Amino acid sequence: MKFAIIAAGEGSRLAQEGINAPKPLVRLGGEAMIDRLIRIFNENGAEEICIIVNRLHPETEAHVRALMQRGEGAPIRLTVKTTPSSMHSFYELSRDLGDAPFCLTTVDTIFREDEFRHYIDAFKASEADGLMAVTDFVDDEKPLYVATDDALGITAFLDQPAEGVRYVSGGIYALRPACLKTLQRCMAEGQSRMRNFQRGLVDDGRRLKAWPMKKIMDVDHAEDIVKAEQFLSEA
Repeated sequence: MKFAIIAAGEGSRLAQEGINAPKPLVRLGGEAMIDRLIRIFNENGAEEICIIVNRLHPETEAHVRALMQRGEGAPIRLTVKTTPSSMHSFYELSRDLGDAPFCLTTVDTIFREDEFRHYIDAFKASEADGLMAVTDFVDDEKPLYVATDDALGITAFLDQPAEGVRYVSGGIYALRPACLKTLQRCMAEGQSRMRNFQRGLVDDGRRLKAWPMKKIMDVDHAEDIVKAEQFLSEA
């Protein structure tokens, strides 16, 4: 199984709030966020880790290349390209993801390591096309709500809350290679947001299931760094 990290955002909000380091290199409890994900992925049996970084922060590229040179853990495949959206970044990574099941997330997604391990084990044992991590902890500025049936099969992705909809997307996607056909279609149609890709999976009849986690959060603002460190220390 492969793992993939989107680390190509500008991190402009953090920079505006006085955080000098590029977002992937922001430290939580002394560990850079990108290093934390790489470590966790290796602990969950990664065969390869595919990473995309932008050209705006060469220090991030240099950091990843130093890790590659060190040669510890699974091989790292690095793409360096500035993209207009996360879905475009995913598309760039997809060239290296078409031959095996994979798990994709953005570099600032924070979760409990034990919950993530259970999630990956469940995906490996599942016959679903995709297992999407969800949470009822809502701390996102524009959450994506996930409608499910009684068996946690995903029926819709919604921009607004709706009656009976408990969960929001956690931004962690475990997918089979067949889902990349939907990504290619969305790109050809000019779509540019990951939530539209997820809607496309439903439209294309992909079998998607939700996997609840107690809490998943992103680091978008300087205050989120403190929140994330507190969350991880409690976990």
